[in-house]
Amino acid sequence: MAKLAVIDIGTNSIHMVLAEILPDGGYKILDRFKDITRLGDGAFAARRLSDEAMGRALSILKTLVTLAHNKGFDRMVAVATSAVREARNGGEFVNRIAEHTGLAVRVISGTEEARLIYLGVKNSIALPEKPALIVDVGGGSVELIVGNRERMLHAQSLKLGAIRLVDQFLSKTPPPAPVLHVLEETVTGQLRAAIDSFTVKQFDQLIATSGMAANLAEVIHLKQTGRPLPQHNLATVALKDLRWLETELARSSLRARLAIPGLDPKRADTLLPAAVVLRCLMELLGLQEMTLCDKAIREGVIYDFIVRHREGLEAEREIPDVRRRSVMRLVRRCHAPEVHSLHVAALALCLFDQTQPWHRLGAQERSWLEYAAMLHDVGYLINARQHHKHAYYLIRHSDLEGFTASEIEVMANVARYHRRALPSLKHQGFENLPPSLRRVVKILAALLRIADGLDRTHFSVVQAVQVRLGKTAVVEAMVSGDAEMELWAAQNRSELFEQVFRRPIRFSEVTQGVSPR
Repeated sequence: MAKLAVIDIGTNSIHMVLAEILPDGGYKILDRFKDITRLGDGAFAARRLSDEAMGRALSILKTLVTLAHNKGFDRMVAVATSAVREARNGGEFVNRIAEHTGLAVRVISGTEEARLIYLGVKNSIALPEKPALIVDVGGGSVELIVGNRERMLHAQSLKLGAIRLVDQFLSKTPPPAPVLHVLEETVTGQLRAAIDSFTVKQFDQLIATSGMAANLAEVIHLKQTGRPLPQHNLATVALKDLRWLETELARSSLRARLAIPGLDPKRADTLLPAAVVLRCLMELLGLQEMTLCDKAIREGVIYDFIVRHREGLEAEREIPDVRRRSVMRLVRRCHAPEVHSLHVAALALCLFDQTQPWHRLGAQERSWLEYAAMLHDVGYLINARQHHKHAYYLIRHSDLEGFTASEIEVMANVARYHRRALPSLKHQGFENLPPSLRRVVKILAALLRIADGLDRTHFSVVQAVQVRLGKTAVVEAMVSGDAEMELWAAQNRSELFEQVFRRPIRFSEVTQGVSPR
């Protein structure tokens, strides 16, 4: 199964989800991690990320990346949102992350953030046929997304994130009434302008995502029932209850807020502006309740990854081994004859295994032979007459995954010598190899030349071989039909074998119930 770690570097929190991509195109979350790092503290007024905030975030990211690697998650996708994209030193921070963790962070726009949130919601709850409004209250921005079960229709990113509003308006706790009035006017003005810009202005459903909305719902549910909210997804919050909680937060000191059951202590200052945004939005829409969705940007990133990499993920399921997969990818990209290439590889391995007492090579060299055999005809993509030389070039320059540079050089040379000229120090690619690898190339190329000859017609007439070692190497070809062309071609390509092993080689054919000729 393919594994993916998604890291979301938000203004308020850093999240990581570890997901397993399933064969049906879905996914399963294996683990989640979150830390409220407050990366955006003071960033919107100063237009810079503070050294302290960057230090906190970098420390958490180091831990998360190490954790993901330790759990076998080497494929990672990381995104950063408003705090990083608006900071003058955001690029510097991204470079520091790459330097210290190896993580390549993609700083996304507000529009892209909205698109990913929509993907997460769309694939997690049953959106109605009529347009719904999705709202995500983050630390730096608020995303408003209009969409139905088919597609996203509109999106707006507003500078109304909870940390931003705390920095602008809420320096005192509890805040003075005039400040709250200005805060509400600012929020209402931006929300109304966004809604007015949408073609659709009436919504039957408001869907809220983000940890802010979830914590508000948790507090309200505890107040009403005395029990924790069993699940956030599809839970509802009534406007009257949201007004009550907003009033409680607005009149409470920081100490009093921390005593409210269910309130996340790290959100003690940001829940009030989040409540204001959601309450104002519900009033503008004339709605009495909102529905929670516990999936958003991180799940959207997973779905986006699945769509973008569907072909590659299918290839991984078909061929789990990265080396074999990268070789087959090159075979297919070059439109090499796949059945022939795989059959030649199988015959080459039969020859390798049965001549092992002579060459005494091991598993590593065996794999080089197999992959070189699979790739020996990729050069046809460029030119048939010189395809062995073009195969050498393509193998060397195709960035095959999972192989070292010297392994690629060996395989390229073996494929290059599957026909025509024998290995020679006059050829630069062969000359550049150390002597020990030159010997390996000669042995493997000798076997490949014969294996390729044994499938001269590309009809897999020779199904297997039996090799008897003595003063002469006798190769008995198990055939399913007339194999004169194959035996002739194999004998014609025996010169290198006889040179390497210093013994002659002879071929015969065996059909079912018939003695060898």
